[in-house]
Amino acid sequence: MTNYFFKAVASDGKLRTGTLHADSERWVTQELRKQGLTPVYVGLEQQKKSALELKLPRFRAKKRRDVLFFTGELSTLLNASVPLDRALSITAELTERPAFRLIVLDVLRVLKGGRTFADSLATHPEYFSELFVNMVRSGEASGSLAVIFERLAEFERTRDDLRNFIVSAMVYPALLSLVGLASIIVLLTFVVPRFAGMFEQSHLVMPTPTKVMFEVSKVAQAYGPWVLGGLFLLIIAFNAWLRTAKGRLWWDTFRLKIPLLGDALRKAETARFGRAMATLVQASVPLVQCIGIARGILNNKRISGSLEAVAQGVKRGEGLAAPLRKAGQFPPLAGHLLSVGEETGRIDLMFHKMADIYETDTKTAIRRFTSLFEPLVILVMGVVVGAFILSLLVAITSLNDVAL
Repeated sequence: MTNYFFKAVASDGKLRTGTLHADSERWVTQELRKQGLTPVYVGLEQQKKSALELKLPRFRAKKRRDVLFFTGELSTLLNASVPLDRALSITAELTERPAFRLIVLDVLRVLKGGRTFADSLATHPEYFSELFVNMVRSGEASGSLAVIFERLAEFERTRDDLRNFIVSAMVYPALLSLVGLASIIVLLTFVVPRFAGMFEQSHLVMPTPTKVMFEVSKVAQAYGPWVLGGLFLLIIAFNAWLRTAKGRLWWDTFRLKIPLLGDALRKAETARFGRAMATLVQASVPLVQCIGIARGILNNKRISGSLEAVAQGVKRGEGLAAPLRKAGQFPPLAGHLLSVGEETGRIDLMFHKMADIYETDTKTAIRRFTSLFEPLVILVMGVVVGAFILSLLVAITSLNDVAL
């Protein structure tokens, strides 16, 4: 008898973890299903990272691309009636990254050992999310694995497109801010001190703007390293606090209140929720479980936390639209779309509509934010750098007047 660690999804959509003393993993899986739980992972122990893996940086973007490639290839092969084990072998052969090739081969090994495909994927939760695993499980149960992978491929592609758009849209404002800050640091620590030495040697009365600039430069040179060190420690402490449940909830709530940016973030989360729910509902996953799984893929804890009340409302028979509107975290149009979906019996279609609408709205909101943020950064940096240059010009002009 061995202690087996497990992760399973309950009927309310919540993740359950624990250990069972059993003879085999298959017995644990059967026992969990008898208890009304859907197994996600069953193993000898909770997967741990080796010391080497802890030291190596993890690139989430590469993992997302690997999963996107894996989903697309399997969708193509399964729709071409290629057997699952052979499709996995072909996908492993076509995979460019050796690390992910080992993951695919390990999934194939577990599958050939008698586990279901969903359980095989669940042994690598760092790559395959709860939504992904449950979609595959529903596809196996209904015999429509090829159709499920088509939907998963579409889901992963649209989610990746939206994420890439947001990242690419924010790169230029961030780079602009960094260059402006670097310019100010160079002026304060290298350029201004040289002029200050010239004035001290000339024993002339400095113009007021120049005197203020020289004092700012001295303060920056004297206390700059301490300020930067303190700021660095503050950032580390703040990041540590954000890892706590209370800190993350505060930060996610604060971000939603930022003008323009908060609206964009809310719409992005709504689009992500709609796309996940549409994919799960189409796969005939129970609605409460859909909400629990979709809740796990949302980035904003304030919004994802509100879905607990939505799930409870569904359990009480209130439907989905009314509890969603009552939660107050989603745009009003989302609730109206779901009301129409409940009336027509096509809630999956309405979730697709919701995702399409808010993906477009997110891109528009991001463009609006960057179109205002970029000129604002340029204006602020221009005023600061211009003030330094003007002070230097006043100083040079006063030196020329004395020389004449």
